[in-house]
Amino acid sequence: MNAALLYQLRLSVSPEYADALRADPSGVKHPELGEILRRHDATLICQYDAFANYVSEAERLGTQHYPLYQWTRDTIENPEKKARYLRSFTVYVNGEQVYAQEVADHMETELLKLVGQYGVTGVSKFDTNPANSPQPPRTEP
Repeated sequence: MNAALLYQLRLSVSPEYADALRADPSGVKHPELGEILRRHDATLICQYDAFANYVSEAERLGTQHYPLYQWTRDTIENPEKKARYLRSFTVYVNGEQVYAQEVADHMETELLKLVGQYGVTGVSKFDTNPANSPQPPRTEP
């Protein structure tokens, strides 16, 4: 792979904390989380909300231009998956959903200290290597 890999962090939280974070994605009401996000110019985006926005945009602009439209719509309409994605938050840094490894590593170390506090149940790190990412199911033509 020629290009350097980029990374993304995600927080998993309790259902109660998820509602609070959806209303306050900067974490201002949660001092330790808010400080970590502020230092890294980061915000949180609920994965369910991101998926719902993608579906809404596709329906508004034409689903033929959105290859993951049906998979994403099916995902958010599945009650079990909806519940899971409502508790998962992607960390955006400087408005970007993927960023350099050193940024991800540093922030991951800080965020891991919050697991067990404020309803944070886990921190995951993903990279942009397609071999490491689940791919949506292929659709028959």
